[in-house]
Amino acid sequence: MKIPQRKHIIKEFKGQGGKVAAVLPIHYPRALFRAFSILPVEVWGPPGIDSSYGGTHLQAYICSIVHNALSFLKTGGLDEADFILIPHTCDSLQGLGSVLIDFVRPPQQVLTLYLPRSKGKTDYEFLANEIRRIYNRLSEITGLHPDDTAIFKAIKIEENADRTLAELYSKRQMFTLDNLDFYRLIRTREFLPAEHFIDMAQSVLSLLNEEKLNGVPIILSGIVPEPMEVMSALNEMGACVVADDLACCGRRLYQSGSSTDPFQRLSENIFSAAPDPTRGDSLQDRIDYLKGLVNKSKAKGVIFYDVKFCEPELFDLPDLRKALKGEGVPSLTLEVDINDPISNQMLTRIETFMEVIK
Repeated sequence: MKIPQRKHIIKEFKGQGGKVAAVLPIHYPRALFRAFSILPVEVWGPPGIDSSYGGTHLQAYICSIVHNALSFLKTGGLDEADFILIPHTCDSLQGLGSVLIDFVRPPQQVLTLYLPRSKGKTDYEFLANEIRRIYNRLSEITGLHPDDTAIFKAIKIEENADRTLAELYSKRQMFTLDNLDFYRLIRTREFLPAEHFIDMAQSVLSLLNEEKLNGVPIILSGIVPEPMEVMSALNEMGACVVADDLACCGRRLYQSGSSTDPFQRLSENIFSAAPDPTRGDSLQDRIDYLKGLVNKSKAKGVIFYDVKFCEPELFDLPDLRKALKGEGVPSLTLEVDINDPISNQMLTRIETFMEVIK
């Protein structure tokens, strides 16, 4: 399986007359951007760059995802982007939005998206209005005015891609793909046009194996599995990630909406995702969701793989682990800076955990 490179996808899309939006984590209306012929390309850091460029504008205790994103921007990493979208996912990302709007002021148009922190009727309406606000701003900038039919066409394609992603997850243990290859495939959803993602996923789904994948079944929870070498390490230790509660992956298994209003439909899509502390979902919802994942996947343990200083994740962590322990489910906590290689100490902790749950 050959995974296309982001830069090649960007070049191809722009060569066809489209534009590109660099999108920070986590939730946003993909279909709206595609209706304007804008390809969303997500920025989860990226890892492995000099974060000192962002350090001149950000506090030291801001997570490495935000530090790296600003550093990447300042060193030309986002030069191909025409827009930057920053959802107000957390205080750190909200601060980054303010920095870009008021201080750094990049050449790209900077857009923001406010996400509600509960799930009442007014919250659905608020998010729909936020999406409508982005529509109006994109119309002002591009001069384009996609009608409801055009937006719904993009919505249908994205919903189809979401169903395909869910199918990959549901049949995870029937693939011969190891952890690294499976998650490299899953994460192409971060930058591939929906049509390309569907084609790639369907080619993999056509190669199902009747025998289940070997390995000790575990669940990963956290924001993003960077550096991705962690997946190779899990392979070597005989672990099989059979499900995840990762913000970049399993927490974005969106369900199709039902509204005939395109903005309400996009709001429904985002609200349909798994419980997420950055959307204000309750601790009990997260506990119930994790327990359900464990029971359904038959996982023998959970690894919380968290980015340092990620407050939304760390606030819930003690109670999540306590609840899992009460169900007899072992768990391990790892805190990482996405710039750092996996340390020998971390590898030893993972290996010890795997020995315990075998």
